[in-house]
Amino acid sequence: MKRIFSYTISAKYNNCTLISFLKESGYSSQVITHLKRTENGILLNKTWARVRDILHTDDILTITLEEKTSSENIVASPLPLHIVYEDEDLMVINKPADMPIHPSQGNYDNTLANAVAYYYAQKGEPFTYRCINRLDRDTTGLLILAKHMYSASLLSDMVKNRKIYREYLAVAEGKTPSSGIIDAPIRRVDGSTIERQVDYEQGDYACTHYKRLCYKNGYSLVSLTLKTGRTHQIRVHMKHIGHPLPGDFLYNPNYHVIKRQALHSHCLSFEHPITKEPLTFSSPLPDDMAIFFNNTNQETVN
Repeated sequence: MKRIFSYTISAKYNNCTLISFLKESGYSSQVITHLKRTENGILLNKTWARVRDILHTDDILTITLEEKTSSENIVASPLPLHIVYEDEDLMVINKPADMPIHPSQGNYDNTLANAVAYYYAQKGEPFTYRCINRLDRDTTGLLILAKHMYSASLLSDMVKNRKIYREYLAVAEGKTPSSGIIDAPIRRVDGSTIERQVDYEQGDYACTHYKRLCYKNGYSLVSLTLKTGRTHQIRVHMKHIGHPLPGDFLYNPNYHVIKRQALHSHCLSFEHPITKEPLTFSSPLPDDMAIFFNNTNQETVN
């Protein structure tokens, strides 16, 4: 992977150090170190430059970001990979159910990382796997992959600063209120590495906003947005208010209609980290969730 960025220095940065400009432009310390070790990674007016060099108005700064190695220990596997969007800096993927996003014990060749490794192997290109927003194994829908370390740095800061809008759709048991806010702290269950619970004394702050879109046959279709990003937040919060997700092996193992937690990453909206172009992506409700609401005898909320 090779990505070249060119900047014409404005009067704002006249007499500033090169490193100050890079840091203000979102280059992390890790990326700057990598550039310093890259041949011709940092050129000022076509000449090799040090990060302490002084910039002047109308200088031309050229940054060459090159990554020649791939992620270690990720086996390339020919798995489903639905690419919704791709450019030089990022990819948006629509992840299926039953696919972890990272390899782990017992999941060495069946993950999204393996599918992406295969995609790059077919193109004969090096690849480093950088997943920006995480989804549970059985949660379907949209997520972002960064294609190089600079876009990864910018996108990670956007996640941290809540600049990536994410909307989820969930099937919940029972008729939920028309809308609401669940403000309930979450912590890990003692003795478990994965299970979470609401704990008002020791939990971390967690807040979920929801709106019921429709109700049918004892189930609600709910739109959810998160103010925080705690592990299993939606699943734990919906159980907490008495409307758990069917098919959830941890919090509501009701497999009568669906075999996995009925949760889908429906919409992503954010500003492109490099071009600043506004981007919005949506993914329709998958078939196994739509089956709850697939006939005309349905109450729709105004």
